[in-house]
Amino acid sequence: MKVAVVGATGLVGGEILKVLAERDFPVTELLLVASERSVGKQMEFKGKQIKVIGMQDAIAAAPRIAIFSAGGSTSTEWAPKFAEAGITVVDNSSAWRMDPTKKLVVPEINANELTKADKIIANPNCSTIQMVVALNNLNKELKAKRIVVSTYQSVTGTGVKAVEQLMNERAGKEGEKAYPYPIDLNVLPHIDVFQDNGYTKEEMKMILETKKIMGDDSIRVTATAVRIPVMGGHSESVNVEFEKDFTLDEVYRILGETEGVKVVDDVKNLQYPMPKDAHGKDEVLVGRIRYDETQPKTINMWIVADNLRKGAATNAVQIAEYLVKHKLV
Repeated sequence: MKVAVVGATGLVGGEILKVLAERDFPVTELLLVASERSVGKQMEFKGKQIKVIGMQDAIAAAPRIAIFSAGGSTSTEWAPKFAEAGITVVDNSSAWRMDPTKKLVVPEINANELTKADKIIANPNCSTIQMVVALNNLNKELKAKRIVVSTYQSVTGTGVKAVEQLMNERAGKEGEKAYPYPIDLNVLPHIDVFQDNGYTKEEMKMILETKKIMGDDSIRVTATAVRIPVMGGHSESVNVEFEKDFTLDEVYRILGETEGVKVVDDVKNLQYPMPKDAHGKDEVLVGRIRYDETQPKTINMWIVADNLRKGAATNAVQIAEYLVKHKLV
């Protein structure tokens, strides 16, 4: 099982290597792939030093799976070239997510839709993944009508430059900036570029991807995406209106039975999900579950997950695991 990690030198690329090792993915040969400026660099995997190679060399080496985390423009250019060579691509960028010919996959929800013919598979947006993992089984049993989500997203979602900006500001040092304003001691209601409708691209990703993953265009979704000066994970305040009536006990039961979810909800003892508790973990943490007292059949909940793990690397590796297990590569 020869596997390529494209964008291996980035934040998510490094997390993919960690997750492959932790989950003991059956790699017989690992190809580390990056841009020309990183070619020749040495990186470690399971105690071995591996030299970074370029795109053409990676295609020539003919891996069975290539996990891409190198940005949308790189994926747009190179994923089809890998696919044409018979390599199955799991892509972590936004390039293919809303392409009607490509599957958008969260393994706990819709991996069973995958076939051998799927040569480019899209990994959803980090903030979408954690929300749909938490809501999928609730939607199946109670039928979600409308979702209102506000996100509180970690700087790690932007990348190394954003982490450096936060740390530099905290230390009172000048440095390169990832954001148009300071992020330390500040909040930016602006993730990705603004669209003509006044929403940002990140907000529209959540709206459109949720419908596609859940396979239901009738669910109404509205989002506000916000960057905050934390690391460790993304948090989300989610308000969901359902068609069917329910008790909170039913909600706890459904969430407790949902694969990939851990309920952390004991307000008497101040137990609720926080980014520092999600950091380095693969579970989606859910808490602050309560009725919306302004209208029936509606709940509020607080959802937290490590955006570099379940929001990116772990989800991609889980897709690869499914492909191997079901002999689709």
